[in-house]
Amino acid sequence: MRVLWLCNQCIPVVAKHLDMNIGNKEGWLSALSEKLIFDNDSNITLGVCFPWDKSHSDFKGDYEITAYAFYEDRVNFHLYDDALEERFSVILDDFKPDVIHIFGTEYSHTLAMCKACHHPSKILIGIQGLISVYARHYFDALPEKIINKKTLRDALKKDGIKEQFDKYTIRGEHEIEAIKIAGNVTGRTDWDRENVKKINSNAVYYFMNETLRSNFYEGSWNYDSCEKHSIFVSQGDYPIKGLHVCLKALAHIKEKYPDVKLYVAGNKINGEDSLKKKILIGEYGRYINELINKNDLKDNVVFTGSLDAKAMKERYLKSNVFVLPSIMENSPNSLGEAMLLKMPVVTSDCGGVRNLINEDEGYIFPSCNADMLSEAVIKVFDEKDSEELLKMCEKACNHARNTHDANKNLGRLKEIYSEIDKKN
Repeated sequence: MRVLWLCNQCIPVVAKHLDMNIGNKEGWLSALSEKLIFDNDSNITLGVCFPWDKSHSDFKGDYEITAYAFYEDRVNFHLYDDALEERFSVILDDFKPDVIHIFGTEYSHTLAMCKACHHPSKILIGIQGLISVYARHYFDALPEKIINKKTLRDALKKDGIKEQFDKYTIRGEHEIEAIKIAGNVTGRTDWDRENVKKINSNAVYYFMNETLRSNFYEGSWNYDSCEKHSIFVSQGDYPIKGLHVCLKALAHIKEKYPDVKLYVAGNKINGEDSLKKKILIGEYGRYINELINKNDLKDNVVFTGSLDAKAMKERYLKSNVFVLPSIMENSPNSLGEAMLLKMPVVTSDCGGVRNLINEDEGYIFPSCNADMLSEAVIKVFDEKDSEELLKMCEKACNHARNTHDANKNLGRLKEIYSEIDKKN
């Protein structure tokens, strides 16, 4: 059986041959691809296509798998490029896949592949998030005064908060069109299943959990070795991740725990990297700085910058609690990673989170509710390493090990591929 993956970026097993720096996004694909490639019992021949710069857009290479590159505008994600359909037609004719597995719906290349393939029954779209739903929540918990404001950077890039919402809306339209074409969808939460069915009730929905980055299956959080009263948030680049909600909560937490520290991974949107970035800060970054200054949190917030898998794991284990303050999510891998490490977790009740965790395994607060977020974090700090908290962490870990069982998820993936192949 020949399976072609369409990915949002090059996967590590190929990138190492191309001397390509692929950053830290979608690291979970590394574990999945390697398991599939080196599975001796598999009858699957795997190919992968991924975006690269224009000079390499017609690239093809044969390594452990067959790899294809295509050009995509990585700045204007919302723009649809008809030329992608032509490139994908060439790739499809060359590889001749029995199954086309598309990872995610957030980029227009998903729609282009769906249009290029004239056999919808061969298409399997893997739902990661749903941009069309996220767009409806983009302004949640943001003050009206900043939604229409622009910094110099926003004006130059035409990328203020309102423009970001507009781009999400357009990307959501492409997402909906792609899902309407696809014959098959794989998801992992009640939330994504319900939303997919609203878009395309005829698509066959397959349930399959995700496998996480391999290094998170080992190691365990220990209260004695963590930085007391520290919070870890894995991402805060844009409003939907809810950093503004977390900072409002931090102000309340500081009243009881003045030494509290919030560590935020990902891009330093506050502009502290350099003078240039400070000048060219976005409106959301400026709003984040405003919250920090207004609540005297400058000594309580640390932007770590982008972290690789090893550094991320270290940051989890050093922290007293992991917080997911997102406005909307499907099934965030960061939450699963924290649970695997037996960390205390506090998460917003949004999207598909309830499929990952329940009240016996962590503290769940209503999305956008900063007061209840602060209460949950304070409770974790108060409990220290109580027997009750450790039992909660143990239950969370057991749940995550079942959800993210690599061998079970690989087996399920092969079952799905086989079922689709038999239909065609």
